[in-house]
Amino acid sequence: QVQLVESGGGLVQAGGSLRLSCVASGSIANSNTMTWYRQAPGKQRELVAAISSGDYTNYADSVKGRFTITRDNTKNTMYLQMNSLKPEDTAVYYCNLGQRGQSLRWLDYWGQGTQVTVSS
Repeated sequence: QVQLVESGGGLVQAGGSLRLSCVASGSIANSNTMTWYRQAPGKQRELVAAISSGDYTNYADSVKGRFTITRDNTKNTMYLQMNSLKPEDTAVYYCNLGQRGQSLRWLDYWGQGTQVTVSS
């Protein structure tokens, strides 16, 4: 089992910045992918940014150039630096860790989410 705990959400004005953190603990495989998702009220959950254990990154078009995803494998922690925030970035942000289990089946683990609210 893997446990994920997010932090860093809050209320910020448009144009401001926030840094989210996600700390993973438990049975973490050397090879995994960590991802930030978000879900706004009335909308489906969407991928924001992902980073592999080899530091390959992927971003949603809506956040490219504004958000930066990083990870510190020594601390089992993933970060999301969010700059130039817009009201449409308002959502609950979830941390996800995906890895193969002992049966080689892909397993997904989720954090509880952290609220980000951007005021106009």
